[in-house]
Amino acid sequence: MIYALSIGAMTFAFATLAGTPLLRFLDHLQVRKEISPYAPGSHQAKEGTPTMGGILIICAVLVAVGVTELAKHHSIGIPLAVMSALAALGLIDDLGSIRGRKQGGLNKRVKFLAFLAIGLGAAFALYWRLDMSSALVPYAGSFDIHWVYIPIAASVVVLTAGGIAVTDGLDGLAAGAAAIAYLAYGVIALQQEQNPLATFCFATAAASLGFLWYNSYPAQMFMGDLGALALGGGLAIAALLSGQWLVLPVIGVVFVLEGASTYGQVAYFRLTGGKRILRMAPLHHHFEALGWSEPQVVQRFWLLGALGALVGVILAFEV
Repeated sequence: MIYALSIGAMTFAFATLAGTPLLRFLDHLQVRKEISPYAPGSHQAKEGTPTMGGILIICAVLVAVGVTELAKHHSIGIPLAVMSALAALGLIDDLGSIRGRKQGGLNKRVKFLAFLAIGLGAAFALYWRLDMSSALVPYAGSFDIHWVYIPIAASVVVLTAGGIAVTDGLDGLAAGAAAIAYLAYGVIALQQEQNPLATFCFATAAASLGFLWYNSYPAQMFMGDLGALALGGGLAIAALLSGQWLVLPVIGVVFVLEGASTYGQVAYFRLTGGKRILRMAPLHHHFEALGWSEPQVVQRFWLLGALGALVGVILAFEV
């Protein structure tokens, strides 16, 4: 436990100190975010803020966990590989959202197929290399679901990555909510005596908090899809490695609500010929439209995430 927390503390220090030179580097390259004209009016002032700052999180995790755990525990390479693959995918997509560039991001179909390929690759690695095929059900125990585990694991990766990407729309929202979720899975891993997984979770939570130093309102830089997709993929693999993927929707309740609000809004709009459930999707924009300030939305969503994390850890301990 002390070892995992120590790695987390060092990762936080590294991310916080490395953020300033990274911010200068991104600004020098003019890697600045172009704000969608459909975003709330208050967001237009964010035009030109450096983006792709998620590289700070990824590099901090790869250095901290790769150096301390990878040689001793090869299984930890799976979350690192998934994070790296999704970060690369997010980088390509982010290049289309930089101010002044003519081309857009990835085609939605291409992006989904890439998501699916990464998810299936992770699922097969877990199933064939680590012999994972179980579901831990709170108050009921462990059940072997055999090959059905593969499509479920792939879906967990895809949906979690997408959920965090959708959540990344307000200053500090995704980074703070992700840190809370990773801390919850770090506690679960410690309870299971999976110390390498706990180290990974605490290091990623710490890297997210280090990034939050620069992403808190008003944000000096954004993480972009590079960071959001990687955080989602890593969280999904942490849930799968712990066997506690059934409680992920509880621990990641903020990401579930954000993703569901987006897809629900689109589906309802098409089915009803233009009617809307929310004033604006994702959910955080709906509350902004109701008059909540950006810090209010972020802090209250963090509180919801903390409650979900507490309930999720309790449920995980009841297997």
